[in-house]
Parts: sequence; C-alpha cells; structure tokens
Amino acid sequence: MAQVHRSTADHHYASLSPHTAHALLPVLAFESATKKTRPVLAPGALVYARVALCDRHMDAELECVSPATGKADGLGPLVGGTLVAVSPGFARRLLMPAGGSGVAVLEELEAAGLAFETAVGRNGRVWVNSESTRAVIVVCRALRETDERGLDAGAQRKLVRRLVRESG
Repeated sequence: MAQVHRSTADHHYASLSPHTAHALLPVLAFESATKKTRPVLAPGALVYARVALCDRHMDAELECVSPATGKADGLGPLVGGTLVAVSPGFARRLLMPAGGSGVAVLEELEAAGLAFETAVGRNGRVWVNSESTRAVIVVCRALRETDERGLDAGAQRKLVRRLVRESG
C-alpha cells in the first residue's frame, strides 16, 4: 500500500511508510498503460502495489501488475475508502488464510451482514471501502481494537457483536 507524494512525467514518488525514502512507481507499471493511457495520480492518492525491486543503494521500485500474468490481479489505484494503520505483524496475520492466523474479525464482520472491501499491505496499512459509512467506521474500529488489544478469536466475536449493536 503506497501513498503518492508527487508525480513527474515518468514516475510517481510514493511513500510506503513515514520512516522510509520514497519508492518509485513508473507510470507504465500499470496494466495496459501507455504514454497516452497511463493513470493520473494526484498527491495523496492511494495505490495497491507490490515491491518489484529493492536494493540498499537504490530507491525501491513498485509495480501494479503481476510479473507472471502481466495483469493487475487487484493491484492499482484505490478509489474512495479510508486508510487504517495497524502493526505490520497484524497486517501479515490478516494476509494469512483464515484458519491459521487467529484473526477472525473480518469474517465475523461479514457474517454480521456488513458489506465492505479491504486491501491489506504488508507495511501495516489497511484500506477499507464500503457504500455505507457506518460499515467503514465499524470495520476500522474493529481492526484497530483487535490489533491494539491483541484479541483472540472469541474476544473478536464479542467485539464485533458489540460494535454492530452500538452502531445501530
């Protein structure tokens, strides 16, 4: 998950975290991008990207296509929604299959009837989007509280029930 800081004719400079140098995101690193059809990203825009190249002596380079298929596969600009900062360890647990990670909060929120979508970055950033502002607020609060308090699966279920009840 990266946030665009500034753009030039050939690259977007994006921030992966407040403590690292900006990464380069070439304007042609998107699916079907050409000089005429490249995405225009304003400062502050969010991009779901993967690190393509990282070296101690160079800036990291990002891409928004799968190297195997050449397709976006869910990568690219993120429109709308909000960004939640969680710990990198919790973000990695969110990316694991549901059974082995001990994190059930997203599944519990879906089971409670909330419609939302998420994009989780390994850098501890989670993007949450929904047509309902209520759903975005409940999901963000549930993610933050689960991460900050280190809740187990049973406590996550109770938290989700409480947040859904309180949001009415």
